[in-house]
Amino acid sequence: QVQLVESGGGLVQPGGSLRLSCAASGFTFSNAGMSWYRQAPGKEREFVARITSGSAVRTYADFAKGRFTISRDNAKNTVYLQMNSLQPDDTAVYFCQRTGCLAYWGQGTQVTVSS
Repeated sequence: QVQLVESGGGLVQPGGSLRLSCAASGFTFSNAGMSWYRQAPGKEREFVARITSGSAVRTYADFAKGRFTISRDNAKNTVYLQMNSLQPDDTAVYFCQRTGCLAYWGQGTQVTVSS
């Protein structure tokens, strides 16, 4: 029943910014922690950021600290990932996740950082 729909990806030049969105349904969003992951071709899916249900705690991978910001709007059942200072190594498909629920993923949204 869990459904996650990522959007907001695209092509951006190095140093640019993107804001990703994830619309969630099928569970009580306001009670759920949410996370972002990413996966580049030939690489494992890796953790990007996590936010608790009430936004009290936000956790970031080392590569994301200082550049990415996770946030959420519980009234809209949506979690966001603001990405600044993007670099080519950030190129990947980005997925959101109900934290800890490994069985459910959306289609992801492609982020390509290139000049």
